[in-house]
Amino acid sequence: MYRSLEYGDTARVINPADPVEYRLGTVTDVCYSTPHTTYARHYTLRFPTGDQRTYPAANVRRATRADDRAALEAALTAACVAVREACRIAHDYDPDLSTGTASLLRRLVDLATLRLGLTLGPAHPTPTEPIRHQDGGDQ
Repeated sequence: MYRSLEYGDTARVINPADPVEYRLGTVTDVCYSTPHTTYARHYTLRFPTGDQRTYPAANVRRATRADDRAALEAALTAACVAVREACRIAHDYDPDLSTGTASLLRRLVDLATLRLGLTLGPAHPTPTEPIRHQDGGDQ
């Protein structure tokens, strides 16, 4: 069932064109195609920066803080995996670079733990798949 956004709902621009549009916006105005319909023509969003911008209804989707949290968890987990791999490469490349990337990894894990309550182990930030043997058994 179609349900248009209402005043005060939070939304996100589907294809953001600049850094402001990546942020979660609040609906401050709804323009309907006719006075007797519930189909919105366009929405005006207010962003945390104070900017207000109007977008066609097809370019805006409903979003919540929970969506932001899920995106942050995914991004921090991916970043942790990438920095962990960089740390392993740096270990063989340069001792100073290895120390710096290990420090960055530790700070990333601490940030995710303290601010979001995520449990990211530097050695295994994501759940791993069981190792499959040729005979089909798990290890």
